[in-house]
Amino acid sequence: MFTDTLKLKYFQKSQYIKDIKNAPIKESFRGYPVLKGGEIDPSICKTGALINNPLSIDMGKCTFCGDCNGECVKFTNKYKLATTSREKLIVAENTAYEDFEKIAIKSREEIKKVFSHSIKLRQVSAGGCNGCEMELNACSNCNFDMGRFGIDFVASPRHADGLVITGCLTKNMAYALEDCYKSTPNPKIVILAGACAISGGIFQNSTELNREFLEKYKIDLYIPGCPVHPLTFINAILDFISK
Repeated sequence: MFTDTLKLKYFQKSQYIKDIKNAPIKESFRGYPVLKGGEIDPSICKTGALINNPLSIDMGKCTFCGDCNGECVKFTNKYKLATTSREKLIVAENTAYEDFEKIAIKSREEIKKVFSHSIKLRQVSAGGCNGCEMELNACSNCNFDMGRFGIDFVASPRHADGLVITGCLTKNMAYALEDCYKSTPNPKIVILAGACAISGGIFQNSTELNREFLEKYKIDLYIPGCPVHPLTFINAILDFISK
């Protein structure tokens, strides 16, 4: 049995991604959009992420479906998309990725002081489709292994340093989300992960949503995606607690 274990280790090599901040990703991955100018029919986008005059795209609403990919919009495979400001998710014409990356995440000194070595998060699915939830689960697998950076999901909000909210925030989850927030000890952070959490996504006009939570409490980090890629999530947390 021991010999079999050694053989398995030899053939599988190291499965974890060694350099998580510069990990390669497939060219086909749709990440940061580059806008080349002109006009585009906004009705192409089912979530209203496209805006004309001037042309811009709201990554907080974007599902990265690729329907608008063409002469005016080109999706790159850049996966570091998170920001600490909702406004910064709106990508304007001719905005280079390098310029976005420099200003996207502005952490606070108290965040670095308290959470730089370890941060425990409680994930709340507030009406999600399970897409983002599955990707967040993958953050802890042997490939991404975010636990090696001191980032972990915990079972109880009373053991957490903050909340990660996925889903479009339905009426049925409004009380549970509020209760979870109040059960998390201070100081705490709130993270929105995925288009549904940030803007409501494709469900933003549903009468079954209750998004009052976002008006009552400060949101510290916005992580776009549909679903959120593990590399996007882990790099967002690392940049937020270390900068």
